[in-house]
Amino acid sequence: MVELIFGLVVIVLAGWMIYKKVNATVALFIAGILLLFGAAIMGHPVLPEEATTGSIWLDPIKSITQSFVNNLGNIGMTIMVLFGFSSYMTQIGANEVTVRTLMKPLSGIKSVYVLVPVIFIVGNLLSLVVPSASSLAVLLMATLYPVLKRIGMSALTAGAVIATTATIIPTPLGADNVIAAETFGINLMDYVLKYHAAISIPTLILMTIAHYFWQKYLDKKNPETDDIDESKLTALREDLPPAFYGILPILPLILITVFGIFIKSINIGLVEITFISLIVTVIIEIIRKRKIQQVFDELMVFFKGMGNGLAMVVALLVAASLMVDGLKALGIIDMLTNSVKDVNGAGMILMFAFSGITALIGLISGGGLAVFYASIGLLPDIAHNVGINGVMLAIPMQLIANLVRSVSPVAAVIIVVCSIIGKSPMAIVKRTSVPIIVGIISTLVLSYVMFS
Repeated sequence: MVELIFGLVVIVLAGWMIYKKVNATVALFIAGILLLFGAAIMGHPVLPEEATTGSIWLDPIKSITQSFVNNLGNIGMTIMVLFGFSSYMTQIGANEVTVRTLMKPLSGIKSVYVLVPVIFIVGNLLSLVVPSASSLAVLLMATLYPVLKRIGMSALTAGAVIATTATIIPTPLGADNVIAAETFGINLMDYVLKYHAAISIPTLILMTIAHYFWQKYLDKKNPETDDIDESKLTALREDLPPAFYGILPILPLILITVFGIFIKSINIGLVEITFISLIVTVIIEIIRKRKIQQVFDELMVFFKGMGNGLAMVVALLVAASLMVDGLKALGIIDMLTNSVKDVNGAGMILMFAFSGITALIGLISGGGLAVFYASIGLLPDIAHNVGINGVMLAIPMQLIANLVRSVSPVAAVIIVVCSIIGKSPMAIVKRTSVPIIVGIISTLVLSYVMFS
C-alpha cells in the first residue's frame, strides 16, 4: 500500500509539472528517478541480480544508462533519421514544393463547403510530409488560407480545418507508429495497415463528415466578414526547386511500401530506406546546383535534425522508460493487473482509463504523446496478464494523443492558427471540438469492437 501511495503521488507530481509547463521530458525524468530511488529505499530490487552494480544507491543511476542504451538502438535511430530527413527536405524546399503541388488543384474549387472535407483529407495526407502539426499549420496558413478567404470561406472554418490536418493519418514514418510496432514486436507495415489504418481511416471519414456539417452549421449561425491581415502571414519562399522535388519527401514512404508489400524477399528497414532516399536527394541536389560545397553544407541540416529528434522524442522515451521501470520496481504494475484481471470487462476498463488519462493530459499540456510514450512500455505486460489484445489499449491512446491536440487551447497548432486569423483559442477550439469528439468516440468504439 505504501508503494502504491508513493507511486500515485509521484505520478500526480509529474502531471502537475506538465500542467505548469515544465517540459514533459524533464517531468517524466524526475518522476522516474524518484520512483527508482523510492523503490530502492523500500527494499525493492531496481535491477536484475546479474545487472546490479552491487550498491542499492547506484542501481537507479545505472538504470538511466541502460535506458539510454536501449532507446538509442533501433527505435531511437529510426526516429532521429526520420527527423533529420524531414529537416533536410525543409531546408532544400522540397516539403514546400509538395504542399504547393497538392494544394494547387484546390484553387479551382469554388464551393466553400466542398472545400472543407477536401482540405481536411489533403491536409492529413500532407502530414506525411510535414509531421509537425504546428509547422504544417504555418505552411498551410501561408499558402492556403488567403485562397480560402478570397473565395468566401470564413476565417474560423478555414482555421479549424487547418488546425485538424495533422492528426491520425496511418503512416510508417510516424515516430509513434515506429515505437508501438517495436514494443509489440509487430512488423511496422503490418502494424500500420492491419491495426492503425483499420481504426484511423474510418475515423477520418467520420471526422470529415462531421467537419462539413459542423462548420456549415456554425457559419450560418454566426456569419462573419473578416478580411485577411496580410502582415500576419508567413512569407513564402521564392527560391523553390523544380516541381519534381515534390516526390522526394515521400520517397521513404514509397520505398517502404514497395519493400514491405511487393518485394518482401529483401530485408531492409526504415533507417536504410531513409538513407537511400537521402543519398538520392543529395545526388539530385549536386546535379541541379553544381555546387558540391553548398550541398554538403546544407546536408548538415540532416544531422542537426537528428539531434532535434534525440532531444524531442528519444529523450522523452528515455524519461518515460525510467518512469515505467520505477513503477515496475515498486510492484505497482503487478498490483494494477492483479486488481482488474478477473473483472468482467477489464479490457474496456483499462482502455477507457489509459485513453482518459491521455486525453486529460493532452488537454492541459497541448499534446498527449508524452503520456503515450510513457505508457506504451507497460501495455504488453498488462495486456498479457489481463488476457486481452494489447493493441486495444495502444491504438486508442495513440490516436487520442494526436486528436486531443486540436482541442487544447494551449497547443502550438491552435496558437499558430488563432494568432493569424485574429480569433481567440477558444473560438477555434469550438470549431474543432465536434470533429475531434467524433474522432475520439469512433476510435474507442472501433478499437473495442475490432480488437476485444
